[in-house]
Amino acid sequence: MDEIYNLACPASPVHYQFDPVQTTKTSVMGAINMLGLAKRTHARVLQTSTSEVYGDPDVHPQPESYRGNVNPLGPRACYDEGKRCAETLFFDYHRQQNVRIKVVRIFNTYGPRMHPNDGRVVSNFIVQALRGEDITLYGDGSQTRAFCYVDDMVDGLIRMMAAPAELTGPINLGNPHEIAVSELAQIILRLTGSKSRLVFRPLPKDDPTQRCPDISLARTHLDWEPTIGLEAGLRRTIDYFCSALAA
Repeated sequence: MDEIYNLACPASPVHYQFDPVQTTKTSVMGAINMLGLAKRTHARVLQTSTSEVYGDPDVHPQPESYRGNVNPLGPRACYDEGKRCAETLFFDYHRQQNVRIKVVRIFNTYGPRMHPNDGRVVSNFIVQALRGEDITLYGDGSQTRAFCYVDDMVDGLIRMMAAPAELTGPINLGNPHEIAVSELAQIILRLTGSKSRLVFRPLPKDDPTQRCPDISLARTHLDWEPTIGLEAGLRRTIDYFCSALAA
């Protein structure tokens, strides 16, 4: 093999908190397994890390140089710290074993083929809107996210893998267009024509209040930035969920 893409890990809080020990094992032991495979086969190996390595950031937008504000003891730590440890392993294998690595930090990604019970905000809102259920927001809905359509994300991953060997990363991949979660809900209500109500629940512990990537490095070194706007991507995703729920 020539290239290994490691995307293994549940990525929504509902799923990665269900079995936090297994989540940490997936990130850490999975990274060790893939790095060992890359070492034996002399393949390049790309690690999909996450914006969660920045925790609840006090720097905005988040550049790759920011070291984060992560609670290592909280309910999200199994994912946050697992991914942080995986990054450490990648760079230690690179320095010690000369493994050819690539590390990207993915920000919120969405699109067709998400599971209806995925537990992430885009799929939750769309499914609730299409079913006429209450749309659940946490806190006051003012927390921000930046959503990248899956086609753009895949393009970024491929460009990173094809980049010169000395470009190891980490590099942020995500959409720098920031939006409040409450505004996302209103857009989905409009696009689906749903009459669902917005209901508010307490904000989960350690839930980030702001999340937006600085993609300067991706623009400079990969000639990459998202090309699919939020509404266009949401329309495609809504069409998929309409078909999936009907089936």
